[in-house]
Formats: sequence, structure tokens, C-alpha cells
Amino acid sequence: MAHEQLETYVVEAPEQAMALLNPLRAEILSRLAEPASAAEVARGINEIPQRVNYHLKALEKVGLVRKVGSRQVRNLVEVLYLAIARTYVLSEALNFANETIQQMKDQGALSHLIHTAERIKRDALALMERSDREEEIPSATLDTSIRLASAEQRSAFVEEYVQLVNQLVKKYQSKAEGQETYQVILAVYPKEGGEES
Repeated sequence: MAHEQLETYVVEAPEQAMALLNPLRAEILSRLAEPASAAEVARGINEIPQRVNYHLKALEKVGLVRKVGSRQVRNLVEVLYLAIARTYVLSEALNFANETIQQMKDQGALSHLIHTAERIKRDALALMERSDREEEIPSATLDTSIRLASAEQRSAFVEEYVQLVNQLVKKYQSKAEGQETYQVILAVYPKEGGEES
């Protein structure tokens, strides 16, 4: 079944731009180059269908996805969605103020942080079940705090932090087949509760 889809869509509405800057919504959108249901997208990104469905409705509301059909799956009717385009370009006509752009970036980063924390929780619970079966599960965590004097220093810290981790990954990355893959997740965010003593 053929469905019309633009190659490139110029985003001129602020609400569409905000949706695109949400990492989870952008990831869902990228999975809709072909018609798919919330359940299919959820499986592809290791998410729960209800959460994907919520974000699909938000993307549909701002006009970035549309319903293109449905199908019967066992006792359920699945709605199929399609992204309106394959690629998106933010229009210069949006003319966002620098503060708005920063806020959009911050909200996108915080949304990604929530998504990542939920993913870590799900993965950890699954690994705990394996550990309960007396499987050895090697893992490590690092939890530390740092005081950064300014936005410039914060930016420099994050940049150097990412460079150092990339160097470590390149140094230890195994090219051998059949080796276990480990997930590495990094996050930097303001600590709640004020300053440390």
C-alpha cells in the first residue's frame, strides 16, 4: 500500500519544532519512514507501547505524523502511523530568541535524561532477574559531583568528558565476534538540594 510522504519538510510552526527537539519523539518519528503501529515502534526502541502511543498522539496533534490505516492483530485493531516526511529542516522564519532555543535544547536534554533513566531501570531489573538465577552479571557505576563555576566551564567539562570516554571506548572496543556488549551511559545535570557540605 503506497502512501505519500515528503522527502523534506520545512518546519515553520514552533510547536512542531519543540516536538522535533524532544529526543524520544524524534526517535519515534525516525521509525515511521514506513507505516508502523505504536507496538512496532515500541519494540524497535525498547519502550512500552503506552508511552509510544502517548507521543504518537502528540506528534499527530502538531501534524508531524498521520494515521494511514489499521490492521487486526489477534483481538486488537492496531492503528498505523506514517511520518509526513523523511527529513526535517527548521525554518529560519521561526526566528527563535536565543533564550527560547536554549530552553528547547534544555527541555530536549531533560526529556532524554528521563528516557535514559527509565531505560537503565528496566535493564537493571532484567539483569537482577538473571542474577537471581546465579548468573554472573559484571557491571559498574560511577556517581560523583563537581562544582562548575560558569556555563562556559560546564560546556568545556562536558566536551572533555565526552572526548575522554570516546578515547576509552576506542581503546577497549573489541572487534572479535561473540563478545559481550556493555552499555555506557553518561549524564551531567544540576544536583538537587543545593550545595554539598
